[in-house]
Amino acid sequence: MIKVLPGIRSEVGDSLSASGGKKAIIAALSANLGIAVIKFIGFVLTGASSMLSEAIHSVADTGNQALLLLGRRQADKDSDDLHQFGYGRERFFWAFVVAVVLFALGSVFSLYEGIHKIQHPEEITSPQIAFAILIFSMLLEGYSLRTAVVESNHLRGTNSWWGFIRHSRVPELPVVLLEDFGAMTGLAVAFAAVSLSVVTGNGIYDGIGSVVIGLILGVIAVILSIEMKSLLIGEPALAEDQGKLLAAMSSSPGVVRIIHERTEYIGAEQVLLAAKVEFDSGLSMTELADAINIVEANVRAAVPIITLIYIEPDITRVS
Repeated sequence: MIKVLPGIRSEVGDSLSASGGKKAIIAALSANLGIAVIKFIGFVLTGASSMLSEAIHSVADTGNQALLLLGRRQADKDSDDLHQFGYGRERFFWAFVVAVVLFALGSVFSLYEGIHKIQHPEEITSPQIAFAILIFSMLLEGYSLRTAVVESNHLRGTNSWWGFIRHSRVPELPVVLLEDFGAMTGLAVAFAAVSLSVVTGNGIYDGIGSVVIGLILGVIAVILSIEMKSLLIGEPALAEDQGKLLAAMSSSPGVVRIIHERTEYIGAEQVLLAAKVEFDSGLSMTELADAINIVEANVRAAVPIITLIYIEPDITRVS
């Protein structure tokens, strides 16, 4: 009797990545919104250039989270005649927008503000307020970063953090991770810049801090835009998932050999599989159809994120 192979859940499970990504986004949105308000108040009271750069950075980060949530909502729409494979790539697109537009704008503004303050340094007033706001911001950003790290660890497995950012097919988590890391680094730079300006009485250090923050944002923008572009163009299933699906196909009854297979992520938790498979030549048309159905069931049991499967029966031709 032909049986379907027992399921083995993929390490990048759809429900886990969905809940983890959304939780990290909401935590970052809440933190950045509060931080942006506090930083703008701090800039008005102190006149610190690096404080204004950090405030703009937090506004950009808040916009980032809103766009990421929009992408997740759009990706849940049902397929239609115009997008017959669904809207799963919306999440990749909006993550790309976050990287290119918001990070880039934040970087350009910080660089402009920093250069302006280097050319025309100003004394920082009420430095105690600036320090208090920066410390408070670090606490909130630390909470956001911790949430992103915890949620990412559920999916990271044995990968390094750089490997996770490079190879994750869940776009929101790498964006939030780099965003929060950049924010924490920027806050540390702003703290150092304000401290040097207060100790030396020279406002040029405040401008230098803004320039450094701008460069940090620029580097993050480049990294994220490269990774999101790759996802938009189309990346294959993870290596471990490809191994599972090949094993499931090869061990299915009636399969002689896998001639070739191709996979592509069409959404953060959706993979398309197309394969050319040689089946037992003695199968009737009905038996062949049954064998194909069993292959599909075995593949879905082994790698649940494979949502679309197209199998073409063929034979090996000897030239």
